[in-house]
Amino acid sequence: MHVLMIAAENDAIPGAKVGGVADVVRDLPKALPHHDVSVDVVIPDYGQYATKFESRQLASVNVEFAGQTETVTLFELFFPQTPNKVRQFVVQHPLFGQGGSVYSHDEGNRPFATDATKYALFSLAVCQLLIESELTRPDVLHLHDWHSATIAVLNQYAPQYKELANIHSVYTVHNIALQGIRPIADDESSLRHWFPTLNFDQSVIADPRYSHCYNPMRAGINLCNKVHVVSPTYAEEVLHASDANNGFFGGEGLEKDLAAAKQQGRLVGILNGCEYADSVSKKRTKKPALSTLLVPAQQQVKRWSAQSAQLKTVHYLANEQINNWNSQAPFTDFLVTSIGRLTDQKALLLRQPYQGKTVLSVLLNDLARVNGRLIILGSGDTQIEFEFMQLMASHDNFLFLNGYSQALSDQIYRHGDLFLMPSSFEPCGISQMLAMRDGQPCLVHAVGGLKDTVQHLENGFSFNGSSLQEQSDNLITAFNDAIKLHANKPKTWAKIADNAKSARFSWQESTKQYLELLYTPA
Repeated sequence: MHVLMIAAENDAIPGAKVGGVADVVRDLPKALPHHDVSVDVVIPDYGQYATKFESRQLASVNVEFAGQTETVTLFELFFPQTPNKVRQFVVQHPLFGQGGSVYSHDEGNRPFATDATKYALFSLAVCQLLIESELTRPDVLHLHDWHSATIAVLNQYAPQYKELANIHSVYTVHNIALQGIRPIADDESSLRHWFPTLNFDQSVIADPRYSHCYNPMRAGINLCNKVHVVSPTYAEEVLHASDANNGFFGGEGLEKDLAAAKQQGRLVGILNGCEYADSVSKKRTKKPALSTLLVPAQQQVKRWSAQSAQLKTVHYLANEQINNWNSQAPFTDFLVTSIGRLTDQKALLLRQPYQGKTVLSVLLNDLARVNGRLIILGSGDTQIEFEFMQLMASHDNFLFLNGYSQALSDQIYRHGDLFLMPSSFEPCGISQMLAMRDGQPCLVHAVGGLKDTVQHLENGFSFNGSSLQEQSDNLITAFNDAIKLHANKPKTWAKIADNAKSARFSWQESTKQYLELLYTPA
């Protein structure tokens, strides 16, 4: 079997990662050859990858896009670590490399405008390359998130690509909160502007809430043979309408389409995997001294500070906090850690008002009573960053590292006693798996993939609730229960930590389900 994966991100290519989808597109292709599956992966060339890395040009083709003839070029990239039966490709065009980053950030009232145009051209390029180049025609066309969903639209409605509609297609929803919605017409970044001669069924691809808008994610869900979400629990949650006021995030307007897909037998929930080294023990090792984390953390803060001529207050305060901690006796008490993008998905509950404070402030006060500390690594929403910085200034036991570093993340997973991940929704989650892999139990909101991986008082701690207030109450209660358990029942805690470290969510197990439930036509 031969699979072609089309995505916006791919961490097999240095510089082509923003979020978790890049990890999946890196790791899933490596696991599939064990089941006699060959995989090609193609993304846009954002950063002159074809020049930076060993490559060969395979084809240049012309496409008609937005009233112009555009030339796109296909390159295969070569990396020493690439497994047999896996090939990495990029498609090059000036539009893809603008800004040198994966995604653009359009301000104001035109969300996704730049990216939607970019990925519409990318989708068209892939279709044309499948028709007339050395990009091998696959048995399975696997589209990831809204960025590649327009391929399903072109295959279904563009006469020149009708033969591609016979390829078995799979559409994976990684983040249903981002759907790439754009107008159908009357905008430079709109479906009719990109493809003025395309005749389509608007009832299938229009947004259910904004009928004048094109919704790529809805199109992918409705037009592909199989629809995949990245955990079994999330596959149930997305069948229900979101109720943000009460802290429930489900189908985000697409619940009816997903329910129809389930009724038709097209919707499948399969948990993403995590890579485990064969040599890694399933028993916890002794936790390293905190000082061995603070040294690289301070070095990283200095590197972040040097990126701007103006010193950011958050980096100054983080450096001061590290100096403060270094001046004290060696830390041997309870260390809580958290890593992630600072968005409402990850931080909504931590920001909830609670008895004149925020939930996070309450947790820090509770932690201080046992001489515990909290380290959060992350960046994202500027308001959340500001609020966390203010808390660091007022809580001596809180270190907020405002940025991202893979090396620092790896260190933090190894050093913590408890990993905090109270996401309001989590399609799958990878951070909890990485923390558990290093023997750090997690405290999670029992939603999506978190519910599927963390079992309360077995390999971690969890909470839920039917309203924001109830979720906040239960988070604080579960946090304090964990603190007490760690202090009063060390053998029970050690067992939970050992269970966390020995848990396995392997790609090998997941790929068996891919073959059986997604890649094999019904």
